[in-house]
Amino acid sequence: MHRCKWCNLNNEKYIEYHDKEWGVLNLEDNYLFEMLLLESFQAGLSWECVLNKRDSFKLAYDNFDIDKIINYNEDKINELLNNKDIIRNKLKIKASINNAKIFKSIVSVYGSFANYLNTFTNDKILYEVGKTTNEFSDTISKDLKKKGMTFVGSTIIYSYLQAIGIINSHDKECFMYKEEL
Repeated sequence: MHRCKWCNLNNEKYIEYHDKEWGVLNLEDNYLFEMLLLESFQAGLSWECVLNKRDSFKLAYDNFDIDKIINYNEDKINELLNNKDIIRNKLKIKASINNAKIFKSIVSVYGSFANYLNTFTNDKILYEVGKTTNEFSDTISKDLKKKGMTFVGSTIIYSYLQAIGIINSHDKECFMYKEEL
């Protein structure tokens, strides 16, 4: 079975993520928040590094419970900074809390984060390979930054849109490859 070139075949977590999750449309707010938080930690690192720590992030971040995260204080930030099982970058940790607050405010305005994303994508699924940014990621990134989010550059948002299935970027040789109908 052929998979995308980036999929490390020596890492079971990566294979499972590739085969069952990446590029599969999932617009549940809890999932959208989890992936946005994790993608923001990817900045400057590989997705495999973040994915390998996903279970530890889930534990450290209270099951990605946004209502808990928006109330994290200095004690919790210090706890996260001392957690050797996650990525301990103070700027990213503080951004994750701030971004959670903004995510929640977006949900309160639009009814869901998927509805917010849809104002840019119009329910369209893109099928493209070999890109790291596009018009969607540029526009969404710019809007999220305007709203006050950080670690949401166009490349991170493009990766996010791939992860949640709005952009399907499986290689043509990959068994998961699909084309626009």
